[in-house]
Amino acid sequence: MSAIPILNPADPARARSGIATLASVRLTLVILAALGVGILVSYNVADSSVWWIAAPLVAGSVNLGAAVVVNRAFRRQAPLLAFHLALLAIVVLLACSRLTFFRAQLELAEGEAFSGEVANIRQGPLHAGNLSGVRFVNDGFSIRYAPGLRRADTANRIRVGSALEPKVIGDSEPLVAEGYRFYTSFNKGFALVFSWMPADGSAPVRGAVHLPSYPIHEFEQAMEWTPPGMKQAVWCMLRFDKPPLDPERETSFQKPARHDIVVRVGDVRHELLPGQSLVLPQGVMRYEGLSTWMGYQVFYDWTTPWLLTACVLAVLCLAWHFSRAFRATPWDAP
Repeated sequence: MSAIPILNPADPARARSGIATLASVRLTLVILAALGVGILVSYNVADSSVWWIAAPLVAGSVNLGAAVVVNRAFRRQAPLLAFHLALLAIVVLLACSRLTFFRAQLELAEGEAFSGEVANIRQGPLHAGNLSGVRFVNDGFSIRYAPGLRRADTANRIRVGSALEPKVIGDSEPLVAEGYRFYTSFNKGFALVFSWMPADGSAPVRGAVHLPSYPIHEFEQAMEWTPPGMKQAVWCMLRFDKPPLDPERETSFQKPARHDIVVRVGDVRHELLPGQSLVLPQGVMRYEGLSTWMGYQVFYDWTTPWLLTACVLAVLCLAWHFSRAFRATPWDAP
């Protein structure tokens, strides 16, 4: 009766060979080429998958980790080993960033509270943030313009949290809540505030119609919207005699001193001042007045401070390595 051979799953030689294959420089070149292709696709193809960048980064972290294990020179030189470990941390963190990041945009009228609704969302497949836990109210903004309508920083007044604590944010000073960063953007403008009283006796509705961004679209201050219960859209245009911004001198963003709106329903044209109403078969539309809206950029990436730390460590370790490698030798050394 022949003996049954016992297979040893732990084969050190085979394991070393496998790690050496993962640490191959040729594999590194393939990964770098794939990363380059992924970057081009990500920046040139709309709604491209984050895996175009994340997958090469994951592969690169495995390749670099294997190189650290295989290469004895790294273990003999502490600065070089520390540098490559910091570099490995950077690659891993970049991969995690692509898998968990979140970017979006939103607009809020003056006095409007953030309800968790955002647009133009881009996020990693493993993002698990709590955007619905963010609470703040937009209380308006101020922007100073130099001659030639050169925009300075935005000062956006908000109230944050359940206690509605006042705070000022801007282009470089975000609101940080639940790990998300809310920055003001160059998108802002006027909003037409309406009250809609349905003819069927249901509860009135009050809302704001955001006009195109001002002053970028100065001559396109019109928008179409459909009141609740109506099938026909209503076209509205803001009209003022004197532009609120003077390009010849220093000025600030402000509402026009005097204005009215033009409302067109089908082929019928109306002109309304603040406080005036328009009676339609489906209800009464009252123009309450002019307000403003602010556009926000929403950003989430938990890896940012860790990436900065890893980059600083990598630079310090590389400086340590070269200071040892190129240290001057005394003239009287044997």
